[in-house]
Amino acid sequence: MKHKMAEGSALEPRSAELLKLLVERYIHDGQPVGSRTLSRARGLELSPATIRNIMADLDELGLVSSPHTSAGRVPTTRGYRYFVDALLAPERLSDRDEEMIARELVPHSGEGDLLQVASEVLSSLTRMAGVVTVPRRNLAVLRRIEFLPLSERRVLAILVVNQHEVQNRVLHTDRDYAADELERYANAINQHFVGQELTRLRELLLDDVVTTKMKVDQTLMQAVAMAEQALTDQPVRHDYVLAGGANLMAFHELADMQRLRGLFDALDRKRDLLQLFDHCLGAEGLQIFIGDESGYRVLDECSVVTAPYTVNGQVAGVLGVIGPTRMAYSRIIPLVTETARQLSKGLKA
Repeated sequence: MKHKMAEGSALEPRSAELLKLLVERYIHDGQPVGSRTLSRARGLELSPATIRNIMADLDELGLVSSPHTSAGRVPTTRGYRYFVDALLAPERLSDRDEEMIARELVPHSGEGDLLQVASEVLSSLTRMAGVVTVPRRNLAVLRRIEFLPLSERRVLAILVVNQHEVQNRVLHTDRDYAADELERYANAINQHFVGQELTRLRELLLDDVVTTKMKVDQTLMQAVAMAEQALTDQPVRHDYVLAGGANLMAFHELADMQRLRGLFDALDRKRDLLQLFDHCLGAEGLQIFIGDESGYRVLDECSVVTAPYTVNGQVAGVLGVIGPTRMAYSRIIPLVTETARQLSKGLKA
């Protein structure tokens, strides 16, 4: 029966050093690591016998395991978790990578472009799959609204939100409206409510204080009524943008066809991964799910590293990288963090 580490317990220094070396070597080579390989590590002043004993202890603690085909050992999910939480020192992002992220994520023609570019940047820099969730719709910020008359008592409402995203709504009204009348209504909304989040705008429209002010302004009252109708039943987009899924085929630990088929099916179906990302939205800062920690069997051989991005200072979505558990966490973490920062900057309304 294997011993289990007590929660919060720490390895003694020699064991921690060996675990760190083993994880780093396995991440780099992708091959089980033996005692002889570790004994050659520069600066490690331990005898082969001591190394073997420590490796056996790490095995008993469930931090490493021995594949049937090799005398060497590989990290377990538990071993990776200890490495990430206690031993990892994230690298400083290179100037080249930092400049590329900043260059690619300047404000584009629309929100969708930035999301696609962010996922492609993550995929390109990590050679894994890059994912960016679509911002929660309740964080869309009104930039401008216009009303255009249509036939048969209908009005076209055109909402410009965030940077340049355009949404159209056909409103069914109780009478026909002239173009100049609708222009007055749009001007009233643009004067009073531009820069508000759509959900906050709904609250303002129903606020007693605002309603009192509007009673003396028939134009604004009618404008608010139309705006409220235009904002009703805003579609909730629950989606993400994926780039580089095929990169996952390059990792031999993911190369099993049945496993790949299940993983690609999950990436295409999206439901399970969106539930995972929703969980990340409710947490703070960087999140790392290693192997079966995600709770989804198709990700048992994968790690997911995510960071939140913001719109106007509020968390709107998450982005991240999906790759094998044998990913270079020290490099991936700063890449994900910086991409989230630059995307937030690019989406700033």
